[in-house]
Amino acid sequence: SLQVGRTLRRATAGTGKKLSLELGGKSPFIVFDSADLDGAVEGIVDAIWFNQGQVCELHFICFNSEIKPSPQSTPRALQSKCVFIFHAVGKVTSNQINGDANRRKSTFDLAKVRGFFSPQIFYDHLTIVLVFLISSPPPPPIFGPVLVAMPFRTTKEAIALGNNTPYGLAASVWTETLPLALEVAMSLKAGAVWVNGHNLFDAAAGFGGYKESGYGRDGGKEGLYEYVRPSWEKRVHPNPGHINYETFAASYGVELPPIPGQSDVSRSSIRVKDQDIPSVDRTYKLHYGGAQKRPDGMYSRPVYDCSGAVLAYVADGNRKDVRNAVEAAHKAAPGWGKRAAHNRAQIVYYMAENLELRREEVARRLGALTGISLEEAQQEVDLSVARLFYWGAYCDKYGGTVQETLLYGATVMIREPVGVLGIACPNENPLLSFVSLFAPAVIRGNAVVVIPSEKFPLPALDFYQVFDTSDLPGGVVNVLTGSRDHLTRYLAEHQDVQSIWYFGSEQGSKFVEWSSAENMKRTWVNYGAARNWADKKEGSGQEFLYHATQCKNIWIPMGEIFAN
Repeated sequence: SLQVGRTLRRATAGTGKKLSLELGGKSPFIVFDSADLDGAVEGIVDAIWFNQGQVCELHFICFNSEIKPSPQSTPRALQSKCVFIFHAVGKVTSNQINGDANRRKSTFDLAKVRGFFSPQIFYDHLTIVLVFLISSPPPPPIFGPVLVAMPFRTTKEAIALGNNTPYGLAASVWTETLPLALEVAMSLKAGAVWVNGHNLFDAAAGFGGYKESGYGRDGGKEGLYEYVRPSWEKRVHPNPGHINYETFAASYGVELPPIPGQSDVSRSSIRVKDQDIPSVDRTYKLHYGGAQKRPDGMYSRPVYDCSGAVLAYVADGNRKDVRNAVEAAHKAAPGWGKRAAHNRAQIVYYMAENLELRREEVARRLGALTGISLEEAQQEVDLSVARLFYWGAYCDKYGGTVQETLLYGATVMIREPVGVLGIACPNENPLLSFVSLFAPAVIRGNAVVVIPSEKFPLPALDFYQVFDTSDLPGGVVNVLTGSRDHLTRYLAEHQDVQSIWYFGSEQGSKFVEWSSAENMKRTWVNYGAARNWADKKEGSGQEFLYHATQCKNIWIPMGEIFAN
């Protein structure tokens, strides 16, 4: 259950132990008017009675409004099926149903308060059909043969109803129109989608969910990832110590008090006709929604060069800036995820080309900031360009595969975007690590909110102009500067962020894993261990793609010519 999953996640936070949490969920059962209704009724019975308390998979049915449920039609057939199975199950199910009487009554009361149809009991203590008039989340889980039904008028409404739940374990689509079935299956946020069937399982196809149904998979190649680590990576033994989760990084500007103004910033100059003239002072702002924004707190924080002098001031973001950036990312995510892979690749290639055009300028800036030589700075820029080209080539090379299952048909595994990712970058190789983290996320269709290196944020801020000149849609990459742990705290606690990548301290890693349990975010943390970002295996391995995607298995049966 979700509660057990949260307990396990919090108990293992900061220990370095990997978790695969395949939790329960509410699975939409979508029936179109083009469906074989007799087959759909059999599937409904299988779905409802599969839930016996030991299995944390509940179901609710969404049916086309052209299908009229009444005691004289489909539900009566459902009654007869339920009566037969009730006698087969016996006293255990009967006791369970009776024990859930109070929860059923509360569901009825909730339906009446919200203006729904009065619940219709077609068979007392066995099957209860609630026909809702408006779009609303399904009622709380009711263990037992209770069927919640909601009508829809259009396909978009059916998809909205199916996704209107914090869970995403499984779903089924019932229609004889294959293009419709596939489009709906692709649009549902669930780890398994069955077409004209239900409760199909095979060890070759990993089973697991989206959102609060957990992460990781049972079965298939995908089921192994949470039990292994890259060959180069040593097993970590973090020791973060005790953390006060209520106060960790909660105060704004405690570690480094915000300093307004730019009076003591070092003056830069440009050379014109063999003379040095002062350059225009630059104000570094936040970047989200495709535009530069002033921080909500209107504060700045100093950035020092290798000699300890103030090189620049950057915006000091807070939780309201996190909220605004996440909203911008969610606006951009659907359109970006549906773009053709070739188009996403072109945009990433443009980034690489535009960064290369500014190679000398970026290298000099990087050297002055970090103290490395000009040659080393140029090498980091070149590696960043190469990495953009590398990830751009992966836009159309990690989309999925066909699983070899026992189904007479096709089981297609699709790797979909996770959604909105929060990324906290390390201080090492500030440009290369920034590129190595945001690029694999966006090429797979995610939108990201990135916290660049807290100590050396300028290379990421200079990247604004690269984004703006590369046709990147606004909101796909959003950059917030400030205290890494302070901003990460509010990203990890945000209910509409689907994953957090954190490369910082042991304490921060523990906090991210603990706080992510609230809505079962996927997490990828380093437990304070550094990695060699210039190395291909460490800086661009397959684990980046794994964390940037989630797997959905679509089960498509056959049977027109030969028996299924």
